[in-house]
Amino acid sequence: MEIINIEAGTFREMVMSIQLLKEKLENLKGNQTSKSLDDWMDNQEVCMALNISQRTLQAMRGNGTLPFSQIDRKTYYRRQDIIRLIEKGKKR
Repeated sequence: MEIINIEAGTFREMVMSIQLLKEKLENLKGNQTSKSLDDWMDNQEVCMALNISQRTLQAMRGNGTLPFSQIDRKTYYRRQDIIRLIEKGKKR
């Protein structure tokens, strides 16, 4: 085990720098809006919300009824698009 000695002033500066960094990170975290992963739904969530099968969902993607994004092999849908689709169905 290696022991390193530093001056008290240098140690205080290091601690203050770490605290400042911590505060900045907390501010960034606080500034983060709700537009996170909570705004996206996966296939299973959409099927449950719309009460449809996976195949129907696939057809809706294919014919352009429902916009989507794909990351690797996983498909995501914006929550607002699902809500819009539900409201559109209610108006009919």
